Amino acid sequence: MSEPTTAGRADRHRERSPHQSAGQVLKAPTLEEVARRAGVSRSVASRAMNNVRNVSPAKREAVARAASELGYVPNATARALATSTVGSVVLAVSHDDPALFGDPFFSQVLVGVAGALDRSELDLTLLLASSERGQARLERLLRSRRSDGVMLMALRGDDPLNRVAAATELPVVLGGRPLNGEPRWYVDVDNRGGARVAVEHLLSSGRRRIATIGGPTDLEASVARQQGFADALAVERLPADRVEHADFSFEGGARAMERLLGAHPDIDGVFAASDNMAAGALRALKAAGRRVPEDVAVVGFDDLEIARHTEPALTTVSQPIRGLGQEMATMLVRLIGGESPTPIILPTRLVVRGSAPGGRAGA
Repeated sequence: MSEPTTAGRADRHRERSPHQSAGQVLKAPTLEEVARRAGVSRSVASRAMNNVRNVSPAKREAVARAASELGYVPNATARALATSTVGSVVLAVSHDDPALFGDPFFSQVLVGVAGALDRSELDLTLLLASSERGQARLERLLRSRRSDGVMLMALRGDDPLNRVAAATELPVVLGGRPLNGEPRWYVDVDNRGGARVAVEHLLSSGRRRIATIGGPTDLEASVARQQGFADALAVERLPADRVEHADFSFEGGARAMERLLGAHPDIDGVFAASDNMAAGALRALKAAGRRVPEDVAVVGFDDLEIARHTEPALTTVSQPIRGLGQEMATMLVRLIGGESPTPIILPTRLVVRGSAPGGRAGA
């Protein structure tokens, strides 16, 4: 005997219902009923039925079993809408300052994203989503399915965009991991390893009283770079307590350097978690009469254009900023195409210039 069809199984299931009266018109089961029987949310049930993102095998099997038991047949129109593409993706940034577009880091990420999408013929929508209004716009955009996927940049620990990303059924790729949780799809750089190499370079040149200017404490990249700083010092059994934080800006770096000099006037090496902060530190050191690198060696992180034009030129950790954008967009394109890529950690490398040359300057 042949296996009964889904519809046949549904008819038999309904015939067994003690509450069904003769001639009563049967109501088709809904996706909400499938979700309740499977013990999952409606969004998880929808993703499982449409074979899209981020559903565990166990939940996918539970949804399939519940759909079979209830005789649920997906609406063809809704299924088409759920699986079709519209040819557009979103890059959302938790930032509301138009000056962002002049930031060399962000501009390089954007160039990388645009280059990768150009090969895919997907349009890019850029959205500043720091304010409640911006977040609401992003939620509406994703709910309406006027986008095939979203890229999110550098989420802070309590960033509301984490909630927006978790709620959507569309694929989401993060540029940089969030401080809390581990997303399924992200592209990041080796922040901890790069910072460790930077401090090891300072140590190899004879520096022993090394400080760091860290970034915002609610960014994973900042935390990882401070961990790398501490890792390198721990090997030499040196304290990692000469720490100040700033906002990745030139002015913030200068003020943090002034605080460090006030608290620890014997500093002979500084690792700054961004080139902009390192450039600010160079200015503060010059104003305080400290020679670089003779008195204090300085290493930054990023290898932005500013690193080539400071006096002296900045030793720094180079990260593939444009490559970060390219890999984010490429990963999202693959997800939209039905693939399931793995997270990517991009390597860093040390670029040695005059602010921290090899060997102890002036020795």
